[in-house]
Amino acid sequence: MAAMFFSADGDKASDFQHCPVRGRERNNWMPLTRDKIIGHDLERLAFRFTMTGEGGAVQCQISDAAMDELAGMQGTESSARQAQFLSLRETIERIASDLYDEAPRVQGYVVRIFMRNLGR
Repeated sequence: MAAMFFSADGDKASDFQHCPVRGRERNNWMPLTRDKIIGHDLERLAFRFTMTGEGGAVQCQISDAAMDELAGMQGTESSARQAQFLSLRETIERIASDLYDEAPRVQGYVVRIFMRNLGR
């Protein structure tokens, strides 16, 4: 069963299943929700997508290395990145939402997922 979270003013935030942030309790959790796929950025070696937060669209990206690690493979071709993202989308979006919860609420913040974020 999904946990129920409430914002600081007591309103129900969502039914989104969430893990405590590194052992800390936060009363202002705002999970991101699915938005758009942008695609693979060959220059940055990352897959880009957006999610929606309290202030609108949030830019997100996951490194090729992190996506390969989640998939249990390495060296995925650029042309196969979208299919790989789609197969891992739920997990990647959960990680992005968790990282967003830890981040400062600053306009223009980009959620970046690297291999170091996978051992959480």
